[in-house]
Amino acid sequence: MLPNYQFPLNETALDDLYRRGKNAIPGGVCSSTRFNAAWGKPVYASWSKGSRFGDVAGREFIDMSMSHGATLLGHAHPSQEEVLRRSWEHGLMCSLDTPYHVALAEQICEVVPCAERVRFTNAGSEATLHALRLCRAASGRDKIIRFFGHFHGYHEFTFVGGHPPADQMHVQPPFRESAGIPKSLAELIIPVEYNDVAALEAVLKKHAHEAGTLLIEPIDFNRGCILPVPGFLEKAREMATAHNVILFFDEIQSFAKKAPGGAQEVYGVTPDICTIGKSLGAGWPLSAIAGKAELMDRFKPVGDVAHSGTFNAPLPCILGGLTFLEQIRSPEFWQTINSLGERLTAGLDEIAKRSPVPVRFQSHGSRFGIIFGTREPVINYTQSLCHDPNVMIEFCRQTTERGVYFHDYGGGACHHGYSLMHTPEEIDTVLGVMEDSLKAMGK
Repeated sequence: MLPNYQFPLNETALDDLYRRGKNAIPGGVCSSTRFNAAWGKPVYASWSKGSRFGDVAGREFIDMSMSHGATLLGHAHPSQEEVLRRSWEHGLMCSLDTPYHVALAEQICEVVPCAERVRFTNAGSEATLHALRLCRAASGRDKIIRFFGHFHGYHEFTFVGGHPPADQMHVQPPFRESAGIPKSLAELIIPVEYNDVAALEAVLKKHAHEAGTLLIEPIDFNRGCILPVPGFLEKAREMATAHNVILFFDEIQSFAKKAPGGAQEVYGVTPDICTIGKSLGAGWPLSAIAGKAELMDRFKPVGDVAHSGTFNAPLPCILGGLTFLEQIRSPEFWQTINSLGERLTAGLDEIAKRSPVPVRFQSHGSRFGIIFGTREPVINYTQSLCHDPNVMIEFCRQTTERGVYFHDYGGGACHHGYSLMHTPEEIDTVLGVMEDSLKAMGK
């Protein structure tokens, strides 16, 4: 029988839960960043609905993380009741394809510009891992050119060279972002500054003979939502073609944040292959690899590249994806998302002007970044190093006390956002809380 927990918990019971958690789970959390530095303990939730969630202590918050962008439709969107019912009706299949898999793949091919074939995975890290194997096989070259500040998952092939300390940006081999990553794998990564055409051209000229993949997160969400400067993605496309390098857009995060087809639709630049995910499953774990037929058909059983897994896209996740595609193909969805974004962005601009603490807000569709330490536009990783993690943690502590939840990412300059189920009134409340919090921090 499942445990039956009674909420809210008092302070003693909450401390006991955290103690039990640490004894059974490293740090008491199942994902390292779930430890909340602003709280000094994990966020143990008891419910979520729409734009809000509650913790086990009985507190309620307007959620401005929304599962890092995964629950773009909102928590427990009404469409998911049908997903649960239909999944139970068919038997919760986890290792068999169904007509629903084909239907979702077809719809992605209709929406995402580069998509002629689709393969599903669960987490975004799985998607980039398998996609890079495909790129290596197709190009015949093992090294990857990637950009400082971009995030492509936690596996060894990409958790290198993305977020080095200022004094280790140009070390060789590139900075490894976790213990346990072999030096030999770091030697396969060639990092370069984003939005720097000359630097990218130089790297391609020097390394195209050994690097077959140019890996780009079109919007650098993990460093405060850094956008591509005008013309950069277009030049990257031109240079990748000229040097016979596969152009790979990692759109796990940017997919459907401003347009149904992701950043490649917004900027009009079509890569050879992309990964999409995060919000794709409407809260269920679902990601996908999508690309040109000639490239994707290297996957077995058509080609010679392995990609398999018992839990690749269980039926509930696929059904969640179909409900998500239905929403984002509706004009009403974008009317709501865009109107909320306009309201939020206008408010953030005014708050930044009045803030006693130097802060910069940058946005792309339904997600925005917060960079403490500057009021100027940030266009690359080096500029983002001005960000002060301690100020970010204090900001999250202040907003939490006022009923608005921002995930603190250990103080990082990352990304936050709203959902389809946020209301204009809630956006106004969030803006007021943000301003009050910054004023309190400036005293």
